[in-house]
Amino acid sequence: MITKLDKNAVRKKRHGRVRAKVSGTPQRPRLNVYRSNQHIYAQLIDDVNKVTLASASTVEKDLSLESTGNVEAAQKIGELVAKRALEKGVKEVVFDRGGYLYHGRIKALAESAREAGLEF
Repeated sequence: MITKLDKNAVRKKRHGRVRAKVSGTPQRPRLNVYRSNQHIYAQLIDDVNKVTLASASTVEKDLSLESTGNVEAAQKIGELVAKRALEKGVKEVVFDRGGYLYHGRIKALAESAREAGLEF
C-alpha cells in the first residue's frame, strides 16, 4: 500500500539530499532559507563552527512591511541579510534553498541578496 506524502515531508526529503552536498565554512557560509505561509527567514550559517553569523526574517519588529508572506517581503529580507553579511565581512555564500523550488519568494530573496552584494 502506497501512502501519499505531504508537501513538507517531500520538501524535507529534498532538503536532506541537498544538505548532504552543501556545507558552510567560515570563509563561505551557507545562506539558508525557510519559508512558512506567513513569513520568510534567512540565516548565514557556518557549519564548521556550528554558529549563525547573521539572520533576517519578516518577524522582526523594526521592519515596516505591509504583508510578510509575499515576494516584496522576501526581497526586503534578501537585502537585509546581505547587508548584515557584508557588515560581518562575508561576501561569498553557498545558497541553500531549504528544499524549496527556486521560484517565487525563494528566487526573489536570492536575487535581491545578489543585487545587494552577496556572491553565490
